[in-house]
Amino acid sequence: MLETLISSRTRLKLLLKFFLNPRSTAYLRGLADEFNESTNAIRVELNRFEEAGMLVTESQGNKKVYKANNSHPLFHDLQKIILKYIGIDQVIELIISRMGHLEKVYLVGDYAIGKDTGIIDLVFVGAIDKKYLLNLVIKAETLISRKVRFITYINEEWIKQEPNSGNSLLLWESKNL
Repeated sequence: MLETLISSRTRLKLLLKFFLNPRSTAYLRGLADEFNESTNAIRVELNRFEEAGMLVTESQGNKKVYKANNSHPLFHDLQKIILKYIGIDQVIELIISRMGHLEKVYLVGDYAIGKDTGIIDLVFVGAIDKKYLLNLVIKAETLISRKVRFITYINEEWIKQEPNSGNSLLLWESKNL
């Protein structure tokens, strides 16, 4: 559906890359390789986002590195739109509404770094009935037409495993923690 509003595939890929996980950074040639597109097409879109103040840049050696401007007034709205586009919001809503002891949900894998591969990788933290969760995930996959993979941890296990890198994104946290 978002493809109807945003006709540029490059622009859509950049939105996913930078606004799904605000810690994602990239440079022009790396994006060209990742998207399998010309540097010129990507440069045009990057310049548009930068001129609009939606991306910020910094120099790292001879590379200009781009990152989402999370202080832009539209940042959170764009992030919500991207989450809705992928369907993560529906997965989380469906699962949270039926899970009693869920503490946290993280997005990991390709989508956490802004790659649209069609497979959503999630980490669920809490005392979770895995069979029940599997049934909910199957329903969510049908609803959003994407594959969902998941792993579960109890809180004590997750504290030992929790990544501090930009490769995970906290999607939801219980207000009771």
